[in-house]
Formats: sequence, C-alpha cells, structure tokens
Amino acid sequence: MEWGMKNRLSRLIQADGKALFLPIDHGYFQGPTHKLEKPGETIKPLLQYADALMLTRGVLRNCVDSAVDKPVILRVSGGTSVVGEDLANEAITTSVQEIIRLNASAVSMSVFVGSKYEHQSLTNLAKLVDACEDYGIPVMAVTAVGRELEKRTARYLALCCRIAAELGARVVKTYYCEENFEKVVDGCPVPVVMAGGPKVNSQLEVFKFVYDGMQKGAIGVNLGRNIWQTEHPVAAIRAIRAIIHDNYTPEEAQSLFEQVKAGKT
Repeated sequence: MEWGMKNRLSRLIQADGKALFLPIDHGYFQGPTHKLEKPGETIKPLLQYADALMLTRGVLRNCVDSAVDKPVILRVSGGTSVVGEDLANEAITTSVQEIIRLNASAVSMSVFVGSKYEHQSLTNLAKLVDACEDYGIPVMAVTAVGRELEKRTARYLALCCRIAAELGARVVKTYYCEENFEKVVDGCPVPVVMAGGPKVNSQLEVFKFVYDGMQKGAIGVNLGRNIWQTEHPVAAIRAIRAIIHDNYTPEEAQSLFEQVKAGKT
C-alpha cells in the first residue's frame, strides 16, 4: 500500500483500529432533511466527537469552515431523488480532479446489488476505484438497499460487502442486522462500518446494536440520523463514541448519555 493511501486511511481509522464517521450527505437524494436543513449548524457541536465527516461537495463548500481539521469522506454518487423512479439509478457525480481539489481523505458511493441497476452501480464502483487508486484515495462502498429495507439480512449484506471489497473498495459501509452479522464481517476482507440498524424507539437500542456490531467485528459506525435527528445529539454522539473507542457497554453508554443530557459532564 502506498504512503498516501496509508496516510489517508490512518486519518479515518484511528490508532485503535476503530472509527466514528458522521454522515450528513442525505440531502443528495432527500433534499432538506429534518434537522439537516442547515448542515453547518447541525454539525458544529458534533464535529469534535467524530473521526470523519461524510458529505457532498456542495455542502462541504458552502456549509463547512475550511479551517476545520477533520477528514472528509466525499459522497461522489447520485443523480436520483426520493420522488424519482428508482433510487438505484445512480451515476458518479464528481470527478477525481474535484476530489483532489477538495482535499478529501476518501470518497464514498452506493452500490445496489440485486437491483435493476446492479451492473451499472458495480461497474461505477470499479471505475471509481481505478481513478482514485492512481492518487492514493480510498473508496468506501455503501451497500444501499433503496426503499427495499427487507433486504437487510446477513446473507444479502454479506454478498454486497464481499462484492464491493472484491471490486477494490478499501472500506465498506453496510447495515447492521441482528442475526448472523458476524458472517457479514467475516466474509469481507476490508474494514466494515455500520450504518443504521433496525428502527428503534430509544437511544439504548441504538447503543445495543452499535455494541453488538462492534463485538461481531465491525470497526465502527457511519451514523447520521441516529445522532443528529435525536433530541440530544451531543449526548448521543458522545455515548456512541464511548462504545467505539472506550469499550463502553450499552448500559455504560446510556449512563453517559443521561449525564451529558443533564449537563453533568
């Protein structure tokens, strides 16, 4: 592995081998998402607790202070919307020159395995890897399921993750699943970070799936809405960070969450 690639990955994945990525790229297909209407304001109190920020070039340029010393994972796929025909019909929307110009530490794009546009999204991934490897820029593949949330099974996610790694992704972001998540991680030869898991009704449930996924081999999370859409986002991100980097149990994380919420720490 070249020095540049190693250096960029080391900025994203911390010395303990773990990572907390904060995505705010949802507007690229959802528009002004709840509590992300003004992304710059949303992330101000959260950035210090994140290891990297995932976003589009438009939000990076217009909403993030260029003096912020936080690695950027640049979302470079898109071209669809929630009101369009098919979310899977994405294309690469950002050139490698733009990626370099914006000083991104990594890029991300979605792949839609099993969809009508499977071939398109997977070959787009391969082409992006080819372009970015020339400049030592890691690619994170996002195993997207579009509107078909029932696909979040270990068998399907393991398939997606392995194919993404085989095509050259350096990191894979995938959904957590309660059953057999270790098989998803074990079958993927590159680091796995978790996206949101099943719909939950409490912060403790979030802490439990993050903890369980970490125990089963994930290196961390790429969590957005489970942080900045909560009533207490700083408390949420600090508790999740404690699970990832300080080996807190869900119960210990809940206790920290309550303390931060109450202004006691």
